Amino acid sequence: MISPGKTDTILDVGDLLVGQAQDMTALTGVTVVLVPQGAVAGVDIRGGGSGTRETPLLDPQATMEQIHAVVLAGGSAFGLDAAGGVMDYLESRGIGFDVGVAKVPLVTQAILFDLAIGSSKVRPDKAMGYTACLNASADFLQQGCVGAGTGATIGKMLGADHAMKAGIGSASCQLANGFTVGALVAVNAMGDVWENGGILAGLLNRERTGFADSGQYLLALAEAQIGADQKASDILSFQAGRNTTIGVIATNGRFTKAQASKIASMGHNGMARAVRPVHTTLDGDTLFTLATGKMTASVDAAGEMAAIAVERAIIKAIKSAVAAAGLPSWQDLRF
Repeated sequence: MISPGKTDTILDVGDLLVGQAQDMTALTGVTVVLVPQGAVAGVDIRGGGSGTRETPLLDPQATMEQIHAVVLAGGSAFGLDAAGGVMDYLESRGIGFDVGVAKVPLVTQAILFDLAIGSSKVRPDKAMGYTACLNASADFLQQGCVGAGTGATIGKMLGADHAMKAGIGSASCQLANGFTVGALVAVNAMGDVWENGGILAGLLNRERTGFADSGQYLLALAEAQIGADQKASDILSFQAGRNTTIGVIATNGRFTKAQASKIASMGHNGMARAVRPVHTTLDGDTLFTLATGKMTASVDAAGEMAAIAVERAIIKAIKSAVAAAGLPSWQDLRF
């Protein structure tokens, strides 16, 4: 039977470490998943506004078979600088693809937009990426408003006055034979997060006495505004590039790059269960998969477990978050 692992986090997969660093004044940060021995990796990008680094490495037709780290960061495109610090850290420890004159660490990354909260002038950089690596642990993983989840928010269709604070969360699924799948997700969605058929957190109504339901609001806005002289894409153009749910799925199974990407694809089912609306043209939703190759396993079982872990990780991200910059968290709700 399926059950959470010992820590109920991505660390239950083994052979990986997670490190985080953040600026709690500027409200931005970095989360890094390190696999020093290397791991087969895949990716599935569903949102229309993603920001990534080195994802072509994960194409099954690309030469490299393994990577050494995945970085999740705030800062929008500026945050892509954080991967440089992760590369410096790995190189200093002799980790990377041997090209004769050097070992080149293979590091992929996805970023989220958090410039509208805290300070837009402070972004994750090489130093923060390096610090996240120094903080990496195989035993402990903090959740909530840390790392890439430091400046994460949800429910933004009516602006900051009706949005809520989100964060980063992690969960795992394990079978009796030891096969394990874990997920680590930073939740910065335009929409709401749902649990058990109801809205857990998200877009607050104009009175801030309940939820407005982002999906229904989007449809109502479309019905009211779409006309012959207006493009559908203009309806929420102010939200473009401001949203993204990004994460890492990890498994101790033995898979190819193509299979790892399939697992990431199935993992998005968990995102769709928990976030509504999701995968819009205004989101950059991206999931990576890391496979450490310790045991033979079913791709379909891994994908289903990934969906469960992703959904639970998103919910844990919301329940672990705390209020910041005037935005309430799930813990503050009184309705």
